[in-house]
Amino acid sequence: MSGKFVIAKEVEAQVEDWGTLRWLSNPPGTGARQLTVIYVGLAPGKGHNFHKHPDQEEVILVVAGTVEQWVDREKRILGPGDSAFIPAGVVHASFNVGQSDAKIVAILGPCVGPVGYELVDVASDAPWKTLRA
Repeated sequence: MSGKFVIAKEVEAQVEDWGTLRWLSNPPGTGARQLTVIYVGLAPGKGHNFHKHPDQEEVILVVAGTVEQWVDREKRILGPGDSAFIPAGVVHASFNVGQSDAKIVAILGPCVGPVGYELVDVASDAPWKTLRA
């Protein structure tokens, strides 16, 4: 397989209630098998609530803004250039706590399923539903 250039502004944004995703690399977009790469935008006060990826490791890299990043029950405030490594199956969440949009790059591997990504939402389960209360 040869490589592929991906121009961010040409990638259609997937809009969620907590932000936007642009799939920069995944099986349908690039033919990738080992890495899924997503450019994520979070509006002020919004976040991707507690979830996990049972069979995928993840690195979250903050590109812009201020992000409250959770890895299991540990919370850190991250800024541009900071990152978090999340082992497979570990619950995590990302929230924009700044005054402007936050941008992160999520890199997951290996690719799982047809879009290269799996997610189990645990935001309504204990203890995750009360950690930010």
